[in-house]
Amino acid sequence: MRTERIVAYYRVSTQRQGQSGLGLEAQREAVRKYMDGRPCELLVEFEEVETGKGANALDKRPKLRAAVALAKKSKATLLIAKLDRLARNVHFVAGLMETGVQFRCCDFPTADRTMIHFYAAMAEHEGRRISERIRDALAAKKARGEAVGNPASLQPLNGARSSEAAEFAARLRPTLAGYRAARMTQREMVAALDGAGIKTARGGEWSLMQLQRVLTRL
Repeated sequence: MRTERIVAYYRVSTQRQGQSGLGLEAQREAVRKYMDGRPCELLVEFEEVETGKGANALDKRPKLRAAVALAKKSKATLLIAKLDRLARNVHFVAGLMETGVQFRCCDFPTADRTMIHFYAAMAEHEGRRISERIRDALAAKKARGEAVGNPASLQPLNGARSSEAAEFAARLRPTLAGYRAARMTQREMVAALDGAGIKTARGGEWSLMQLQRVLTRL
């Protein structure tokens, strides 16, 4: 069996996350789990702290450009832990495909180009909805004459759900939508989430009950 050569790319979207390592270790673990049991050779790992906003995100990411160039030169696979770590932008993902580099996402390792377009579209849609909810919540709070502070501290407008739980479920929406499109059972979803290194909101392994709670929120 041919050994798959791997160029790994990790991204966090804030300087604070980059300094603390939050998110990066989970992405490394997802790559390790992807390679476990496969004939793979890890050539190099690239880490980047950059925003994912804008269709021209590739121009803002020198580490990603370097990773793409090395993967093409080495005839290697560009491996990303999660599709939404690459970008929540269909045009951006399509542009990366047009470079000719072969890339995979640990959360969808068998996805073809059509499915990756679908997942990217779902991620872009969800990212837009999150922005709209934050904007509407801020506007409503301002209209009530309340001080507008950090959007992360706002309570959502959908009843008793906590902000953190609702946003965590929202981030998983594209992944779970893809699993549903693939007609996976809930047990298969649990295994896929753990296999991709995706942790629960509390940083642990998944159970059926935890998955069902997230599905109920969605």
